Amino acid sequence: MPRIVSAAADSHGDPLASSQIAFPGTASAAIGAATGTGILWMLAATCLFVCQDSLARILLRSYPATEIAFARYFVHMVLVTIFLAWRDPRLMISRRPVLQMLRSMLLLGTTLFGMLALKIMPLVDFSAIVWVAPVLVAALSVFILHEKVSPGLWASVFAGLIGVWVIIGRTGMDFSLSMLFPFLAALANALYQITTRLLHGADSSLTTLFYSALAGVLFCGGFLPFAAAAPNLVDGGLMLLLGLFGIASHFCLIRAFAAAPANIVAPFGYTALLWATLFSLMIFGEIPGPRSLFGAALIVGAGLFIFLGGRKI
Repeated sequence: MPRIVSAAADSHGDPLASSQIAFPGTASAAIGAATGTGILWMLAATCLFVCQDSLARILLRSYPATEIAFARYFVHMVLVTIFLAWRDPRLMISRRPVLQMLRSMLLLGTTLFGMLALKIMPLVDFSAIVWVAPVLVAALSVFILHEKVSPGLWASVFAGLIGVWVIIGRTGMDFSLSMLFPFLAALANALYQITTRLLHGADSSLTTLFYSALAGVLFCGGFLPFAAAAPNLVDGGLMLLLGLFGIASHFCLIRAFAAAPANIVAPFGYTALLWATLFSLMIFGEIPGPRSLFGAALIVGAGLFIFLGGRKI
């Protein structure tokens, strides 16, 4: 469910990251091919993220969010642990375990707040609000990472937040604290991305991938004896598929940012709104209204401004 943008760009020490040797006369072709490959990986990751959200929304009709999140992270943990045990068990040891656990808890917060949001709002609206995270990263980086930003970037942050407000208030329902769930999911996602930046150079991406699921397994596992229902065969298969989508989406994202620069591939993440619209129509019978589309346009516009060089203006 989380959408990693700048976070996944770190391939330092990552065995998954590919390298290419360019010979005279082939450099331009190699760069073009790498860029195209990175875009394809990003499109695949984005589709998988929306598939996760759709599966989670279906399962939320019958199961508590903690049980669904546990299944998603448990599959992730088992597969990554098996892979690291085979490749190099030392990759399970972090140089910054406290920061890794904080990052893992923020990812869990993104997931749980996201699931609570999916229970009260359409898939398209949720997807749009979650994608305000890159805008929040830009704003929070001023205070946490001490980065300098331009007035134009602050204007894009303001526009993105207006887009969130437009979508949240679109239904005409009385405002309640539950309407903050999608924004809290985006905020947790933004902090998750920033902590991933702070881990740059400390651990490999495989180590970080291992720790990503740890908080979810430990926290949600504690709720299983008190708030869980035994899934039938079909729902059990969907939970397994949810976990597989989760780890596959992160793998695709790592490959995308390893193949091409972040400012090129990241904007293609906004194709999530196209997938969300398609799935909303086909699976849930939901048609986005004008307010939803306007709010989504503000969020996408703000994000693209930042991705395409807004920090320099």
